Amino acid sequence: QLQLVESGGGLVQPGGSLRLSCAFSGFTANYYAIGWVRQAPGKEREGVSCISTGDGKTYYADSMKGRFTIARDNAKNTVYLQMNSLLPEDTAVYYCAADPLTYNVAIMCRHLTDFAYWGQGTQVTVSS
Repeated sequence: QLQLVESGGGLVQPGGSLRLSCAFSGFTANYYAIGWVRQAPGKEREGVSCISTGDGKTYYADSMKGRFTIARDNAKNTVYLQMNSLLPEDTAVYYCAADPLTYNVAIMCRHLTDFAYWGQGTQVTVSS
């Protein structure tokens, strides 16, 4: 059974950093697009970043470029999201999401919120 388990959320001051982890298991396809989606209170889910488990190509939403970095460790079956220079508006529940890689990852990741498999989410709160 496909499973995604997030960890690493917490409370951090503005300007601080956090690293989220997504441990995945039970995958049966050769390659996947795995990414991060966040949802702030009262707002719709928003795609953050995405990576291919195959060639490692990445995608970032425009507002995240330069502050967030996604990486994968296939040996550990884990995807990471390094978040720097955090802002109060980054406060949200962050979900890990995955879908079998069926076409160009850059195109797939623009539809991150439509991915089939989801974790339970981890809370990130940026506040002084």
